[in-house]
Amino acid sequence: MGPAWVRDSGLSADGDVLIELEPEGPQRDDLADDVRAALEDSPAAAAFFDTLPQYYRKAYLRWVDATTRRPEVHAARIAEVVRLPATGIKERPRS
Repeated sequence: MGPAWVRDSGLSADGDVLIELEPEGPQRDDLADDVRAALEDSPAAAAFFDTLPQYYRKAYLRWVDATTRRPEVHAARIAEVVRLPATGIKERPRS
């Protein structure tokens, strides 16, 4: 903790602080059931998806969510969310 943070927080420099760390961004438990099931069926894709920074995970999920009214496109995009990370590609296609 820097001096400004300590000064503004009301804590003393020699005091103890409890810090809790949490994963950032959407985790697998936060995903829609169909996306989570597809990732669970492909361990390689799931493992790579879990290592992606939140920016890439959110981009994939927004890309899939944009098709909720078109089931055939929705299913195709979920398949891409599995196929691309399984091959080590972190960015979704630009469409």
